[in-house]
Amino acid sequence: MSNVVTRFAPSPTGHLHIGGARTAIFNWLLARHFGGRFVLRIEDTDTERSKQEYTDSILASMKWLGLDWDGDLIYQSERFDIYNSYIDRLLESGHAYWCECPPDEVEKMREEARAKGLKPRYNGRCRSRDLGPGDGRVVRLKAPAEGRIVFDDLVKGTVAFDVAELDDMVLRRSDGAPTYNLAVVVDDATMGVTHVLRGDDHLSNTPKQILLYQALGFDLPRFGHVPMILGPDRKKLSKRHGAKAVIEYEQYGLLPQALVNYLVRLGWSHGDQEIFALEELVEKFGTENLNSSAAGFDPDKLEWLNGHYLRETSPEELARLVLPFVAAEGFDVDASRLAQLVPLFRERANNLVELARVMRFMLVPAAEVEYDAAAVAKALTEEGRRHVAGVREALVALGTFDREGCEKAIHDYVEGNGLKFKQVAPAVRVAVVGAMGGPGLPDMMALLGRDDVLARLDRAVAL
Repeated sequence: MSNVVTRFAPSPTGHLHIGGARTAIFNWLLARHFGGRFVLRIEDTDTERSKQEYTDSILASMKWLGLDWDGDLIYQSERFDIYNSYIDRLLESGHAYWCECPPDEVEKMREEARAKGLKPRYNGRCRSRDLGPGDGRVVRLKAPAEGRIVFDDLVKGTVAFDVAELDDMVLRRSDGAPTYNLAVVVDDATMGVTHVLRGDDHLSNTPKQILLYQALGFDLPRFGHVPMILGPDRKKLSKRHGAKAVIEYEQYGLLPQALVNYLVRLGWSHGDQEIFALEELVEKFGTENLNSSAAGFDPDKLEWLNGHYLRETSPEELARLVLPFVAAEGFDVDASRLAQLVPLFRERANNLVELARVMRFMLVPAAEVEYDAAAVAKALTEEGRRHVAGVREALVALGTFDREGCEKAIHDYVEGNGLKFKQVAPAVRVAVVGAMGGPGLPDMMALLGRDDVLARLDRAVAL
């Protein structure tokens, strides 16, 4: 099925959010699975709300997620002549007509229909008037008077709509601009789109678009409408549920492969498997496993999944990724130094922001170590500071200042003075890192180096 063509068509009226990102991922995976084409189209016909900054943000988010597209990027705003040529074709074939009814009259027609318990719709007053173009006039589709539109949805199964419930929708506005449904159908048909996967909030547009496909003589694509992502409370997903725009997740320190993996699983499954490499997703993805019930967004699960990918990433790659976050913390550190540190700290972080922060005490000079008051009071007592001074002497005597040497120096001090490890180690740890927590003490000391460790111990003794 290398002739499979899918598309993602965002409107640049805001940043790319996770619902749109999931739609893009589904379409990208379907195209890549079959060796087909994935088209990216910017639907910017709403000139008042469309902003270049949002287009730039959407494109940056797509690239960050790894969703490459085939062929040129397409802008609907550059295709008005094409849309109008198809509208003219519909007028010539009798599938469309000019209408001069002003918006307030159309709304009055709908109110009258509602009052009679009917579907609110335009009553077709201008259908047979044979009007031509004129100021304030629009072009409407001449929808069939009766019948049913039935299609096999890839997610929902058989879906049917009664034509009587549909309006003679506007195809060209009074200002000459084409409407959304007309532009979408012309674009999808002329670009050879074979599969349209989108959120089920678009389901009501599908019968209207099918009428246009039929009127224009185009082959229908396969439609698939996936349920919207809900919050944990099963209500419409919003920021209060912890959902963010894709660009915010990047700034938050998530890894793109974690977000892709998580979003795919919100609406698609392959047995009970939770974690997928991108190559696996391309290999296994198919519409037959798209879920017909809505999935709930769980920020904690996303965080957990990101932590998994963080720990699976090589130290060198993780150092490259965390470098800008370390810089944001105010440190000028090269990636080779970070590649030494991240193996010690990635178990203690679930995102790159956290990783940069938990390494902070390893990057400051001795004079800027921040001491936790409770830890100092508990560990750096008079006796504790005496042990710190004793361990310092043992470290000074080391020939090679490495992990094994530091561990031996502490061990020899403890054994040589008839002490227990727990009497000495907490004080040395607080002296070195400023707090009780952290990775293995000898590992950290070796990475800090002799001069820095001795300076930290001196400062702690003097507290």
